[in-house]
Order: sequence, then C-alpha cells, then structure tokens
Amino acid sequence: MASLRKPALDPKTVTAISRSGYPEPYRARVLPRERRALGDALGLSKIGVNFTTLAPGKESAMRHWHTHEDELVYVLEGEVVLRSDGGEQLLRAGMCAGFPAGAADGHQLVNRSARPAVYLEISNRDAEEDVAHYCDADVDMVWNAPAARGRFTRRDGSSF
Repeated sequence: MASLRKPALDPKTVTAISRSGYPEPYRARVLPRERRALGDALGLSKIGVNFTTLAPGKESAMRHWHTHEDELVYVLEGEVVLRSDGGEQLLRAGMCAGFPAGAADGHQLVNRSARPAVYLEISNRDAEEDVAHYCDADVDMVWNAPAARGRFTRRDGSSF
C-alpha cells in the first residue's frame, strides 16, 4: 500500500508529544500522556485535533472549563471516567462527550483502568480570548487570564 499524503495521514506517523505546561504538582498528575497534534500536522488553523493516549492512573487535565472554546472527546480504545459537575460516567470505545464554550461545568477524563486509553480531543482555537478555569478546590489555577495571557496563574492572579 502506498504511503498517505495530505490531506490524509496515519495518526501514528505524527510525532507524539509528552509534556504539559502545568506547574507542579499538577504536571505529575497528567504525565505521561501522549498527544499527536493531527490538526497541526494537517495545517488546520480553526480547529485543534489531538490523538491522545492516556496512561493508566493518569488524568487528561485538571478539571476545567473554557470561556471561548468548545471541546469534544471521542474514545477510540479502552475506557476513561468522565468527571464533571454532574458526577462520574464511564466512557468506553465508541462513546463521546462534548463541552460547550462558556458552560461552567468543569470536566476531565481519568484512566482508572489497567491499560492505556486512546481518544480524540477536538476543539475550536481561540487562544486570544479563551480562558480556562480550573474547578477543584485543590486546583488553584487559571490559564490565559486577561492580565496573564499565555500563562498559568493562581485565581488571585499571582504566579506559580
């Protein structure tokens, strides 16, 4: 079979990135986590698409919500627990969840299984206006607040 060329690609040919911009102690809760930026690899500028592998025992992110970005996750392999203000739900391969911009319902995925989970993360891109608010009482953090564009701060605006 011939190799694929744009506009097609095999997601596993995109370089996997395992890093987080979170300050500690939050970074350790999500890593290792592999993201393959499919949207970037295909030259998409309006939407982001990540092919993500979440290791057992890890969290996708701290529980959060976005002011200007819609998000959708679609589970491809394995299972994850969706945590939101409504409680917990088990998502298995073939299931999805969506999070409208501006809905203050913090969400995250947690892999409580013994094997990696693979899912797609899809969202619009609005880096200039979007603010991510983190919800849990133990996560005192905001991303991209108006006075701190492009970085994480505590809710009171102080730096990490």
